[in-house]
Amino acid sequence: MATILLVDDEARMLDLLELYLLPNGFTCIKFEKGTEALRYLYEGNKADLMLLDIMMPSEDGWEICQKVRKISDLPVIMLTARSQTLDVVKGLNIGADDYITKPFSEEELVARISAVLRRSLKEKNEITYKGLVWSKEDHVLQYKNQYIQVTPKEFELVGLLLQHLNRVFTRDDLLVLVWGYEAEIGDRTIDSHVRNVRDKLRKAGFPVDEYLQTVWGIGYKWVDVSGK
Repeated sequence: MATILLVDDEARMLDLLELYLLPNGFTCIKFEKGTEALRYLYEGNKADLMLLDIMMPSEDGWEICQKVRKISDLPVIMLTARSQTLDVVKGLNIGADDYITKPFSEEELVARISAVLRRSLKEKNEITYKGLVWSKEDHVLQYKNQYIQVTPKEFELVGLLLQHLNRVFTRDDLLVLVWGYEAEIGDRTIDSHVRNVRDKLRKAGFPVDEYLQTVWGIGYKWVDVSGK
């Protein structure tokens, strides 16, 4: 079930979007200000896509989209009453993934969202970060064409962190997401896997200590230094 952030200064439009999306299996979180949606992301909360209105007071959708792109690869679909080609081009150039002009049908909205989510999922099957390549399909981790031998759990751990840059994962989060609910392991096992990942990446020449950081008393996160 995908979580969609709905951002529009009109409460009626937010309610309409939710009315369209809930029956199609989406979870909706509504914001009347773009800054509120940004705060939600800054705090490390998870979402799968943002529906973002362009014409909003204070900061418009273009400004919000640019700020989202600085901190996240979250897919963004722009919503607007405008249909001029220049507006479409501007939205796509600043990082939007698609563009829907009001009014639109429920069928069009759901189809556009589904298409962007499929494309986003496909792209995440291979992640490149500063020369480090994580390929889910081939189950390969390499740095500058040098293959790094990792265990299946170490591989999943790296992929999870790379897909959610700057998000803090507690040890319980990692336990559930990598090992599963029924796994009978403790914090020491997780710490050991993180330590092994660091050692292997370090030996391959990747500056892992700059990125894979410990959040003392909580867990771990992959810091996107370039996004700060």
